Amino acid sequence: MRALLAGFAVLVVPSVAAGDQLAGRVETRVHEGGSPAPAVVYAEPLDQGAPARGGSFTVTQKGKNFVPRVLGVPVGSTVTFPNDDQIFHNVFSLSPPQPFDLGLYRAGESKARTFTQPAVYNVFCNIHPQMVAFLVVASTPWITTTSTDGSWRLEVPPGRYRVTALSERSSPASIEVRVGGQSGSPVVITLDESRGVQTAHLNKFGKPYPPAAYKDK
Repeated sequence: MRALLAGFAVLVVPSVAAGDQLAGRVETRVHEGGSPAPAVVYAEPLDQGAPARGGSFTVTQKGKNFVPRVLGVPVGSTVTFPNDDQIFHNVFSLSPPQPFDLGLYRAGESKARTFTQPAVYNVFCNIHPQMVAFLVVASTPWITTTSTDGSWRLEVPPGRYRVTALSERSSPASIEVRVGGQSGSPVVITLDESRGVQTAHLNKFGKPYPPAAYKDK
């Protein structure tokens, strides 16, 4: 994930509350009248390497949406994409370093992908352009998504960490913290979505979706 952070300042705070609970909130600047997108937050240890701890996760295709739309997983994890709609779907991503195409599959079927490289993966359906998922694969097991109020919580061992937050409409922002100190400082990370411009994505062939695809809502 280090490549995602190039060019971004890292703020440093003295410590968080003693113990192994790392918590805070993400504050987001948005367009007037807009609402923030859910963010992914992950903590990378600075004193030692992060343990390998991949897991199993599910992103369901239902109602022509991905559920959940936003997900953070540790590197090495397998994400399953079941089709709970009564129609065909074709899950794919063109995001490097591991673009993938799960092909066309019908209702009741499921396909999976194992992610061995940390990166941000924008996931789509090749049939339904409204289907969008934001998947963050991090080289640390300590990763989560924010609640509706922007709060988040991670259970980590004592030590120093770089905590990073990002959303599908913002660049990443980071802050360095120490877990296990005697005094606490709020872990607040600010994201800027005010300049984000939403554009139509391309299909798996790198071409625009046909106009009829946008009528099929």
